[in-house]
Amino acid sequence: MLLLELIKDLNLVSENPRTDQVMSIIEPSLVDLGYELVRVHFGGGQKPILQIMFDRIDGEEVTIDDCTLASRTVSALLDVADPISEAYELEVGSPGIDRPLTRSKDFDSFVGFEAKVELKQAVDGRRRFRGLLLGLNEGMVRLADPDTEDEEIVLPVSDVAKAKLVLTDELIAAAQKGRMNEG
Repeated sequence: MLLLELIKDLNLVSENPRTDQVMSIIEPSLVDLGYELVRVHFGGGQKPILQIMFDRIDGEEVTIDDCTLASRTVSALLDVADPISEAYELEVGSPGIDRPLTRSKDFDSFVGFEAKVELKQAVDGRRRFRGLLLGLNEGMVRLADPDTEDEEIVLPVSDVAKAKLVLTDELIAAAQKGRMNEG
């Protein structure tokens, strides 16, 4: 798969050219180490934070050793390429249980769990939605409408600004049983 195609699938929303540049610098090396990027986010207040979230490609849990290796690798790559000229803190780690949904495949991998989705532009006067994730179909995120039993909320994946799993008892139970690592 071409790197550009992989990057397009990593983030549904390009935050800015800076995060795109960071992704293009670090992604090949992380893949070589057996990791898959989940999210690259840059922001914060007086001292910005560059947040790198990753999973293991083999589906196993991310360990402290994985975080250490990924952090050292990312830090070295960014020191050489220097895509961010200002001072920042680097955070490298696992996306956690109530993880962001940033890749197209995430919307299928976590079917059956509750999710929050925020759009860039309002649909029917709303930008924020919450419901049981039903998957991705033809570029549309599908959620079960929590207010009605039979209705679906259908949102264009291209308009998703943010999406994440909601921390519920079901999600915690699934994580404890290892279901979270099937995606």
